[in-house]
Amino acid sequence: MRHGCKINHLSRTHAHRVAMLSNMATSLIMEKRIETTLAKAKALRVYVEPIINRSKEDTTNNRRVVFSYLHSKEAVNELFREVSQKIANRPGGYTRILKTGIRHGDNSEMCIIELVDYNENMLKASTEKKAKSTRRSRAKKAEAVEAPAATEEPKAE
Repeated sequence: MRHGCKINHLSRTHAHRVAMLSNMATSLIMEKRIETTLAKAKALRVYVEPIINRSKEDTTNNRRVVFSYLHSKEAVNELFREVSQKIANRPGGYTRILKTGIRHGDNSEMCIIELVDYNENMLKASTEKKAKSTRRSRAKKAEAVEAPAATEEPKAE
C-alpha cells in the first residue's frame, strides 16, 4: 500500500530518477523550456522550484547546494546570473506546465514545462488584458442617449 508516499517514482530506481531530474533541471535552466511527459514535468517542478528559490540569494553556500543538485557549472552560473534577476520579485511559482496533447507512440500525455518569466508571448498577453475596459451592453448606451434627448424636448417647448 502507498499510504503517505507522495513521491512519484516514475518506474525508476532512486539513482536513475535523481540523475534524470538533475539532467532535466539543467536543460530547463539552460533552454528555459523543455517538452516532456506530464508525470515527469510534475516531478521536475517539485525538484527544480526549491533550487530556483535558492538562487535569489547569491552566496557561496547556495551555489554549492545548487551545484550538488545540478552537477553543471554552466547551469549554476546561468541560474544565479540571469534567471535569479528575473524571478527576484516573484514569491513562488517559477515554472508553468502547458499540456500539448498525447504522444502517438504510447498515448502518454505530453506537455511543455517552462520558466514563467521567459515566455514573451504570455507576458504580452497579460499586459494587453490589463488595458481592457469593462464590457457594456449596447441597450444601456442607447437608453442613456435617448433619455436626455427626451427630457430636453419638453423644456424647449
